[in-house]
Amino acid sequence: MPLINRITRLFRADMHAVLDKLEEPEALLRQAVREMEESIAEDEQRLKRMELERSQLQERHKDRISVQTQLEEELDICFKAENQTLAKSIIRRKLEAQRHEKYLVRKTEALTASVEALQKRLTENQSRLQSMQQKLELLSQELATRETEPLLSADICVTDDEVEVAFLRELQQRQPA
Repeated sequence: MPLINRITRLFRADMHAVLDKLEEPEALLRQAVREMEESIAEDEQRLKRMELERSQLQERHKDRISVQTQLEEELDICFKAENQTLAKSIIRRKLEAQRHEKYLVRKTEALTASVEALQKRLTENQSRLQSMQQKLELLSQELATRETEPLLSADICVTDDEVEVAFLRELQQRQPA
């Protein structure tokens, strides 16, 4: 059984090696870099939209503060005029404005947390992308040197026939004339 397991493992290892060569690691790495660049671009767009939404929420928050100030003034006028019905109506609007204000604050806080998380993820992905681009450069350089190595090794390799011819020349030179 151990012999069969070893043979199976060897066969799998050889198959994986063949698949790795077929898959062209440089092409796979280039594809991964492209996909990561697209992902980063999408995240950057999402971040811009979220920051725009957050600034809009902050503007609405400022508007709500001015509305509440105006309601306070109107309420003072109603109490001076002793108009309770109108005062109750303004109090209702004031309570609604306060609740809307709380909603805006919660939404702004949640959006701020999302923006911070996205910024962190974007920073991490950008560093990963740089790492992958460096690996791609190294792989490209390695493949380029591999392609030139066979040419060099063909020039360096000496055949048995060449050795025999060189031996005979050396022998002729060293024989007394």
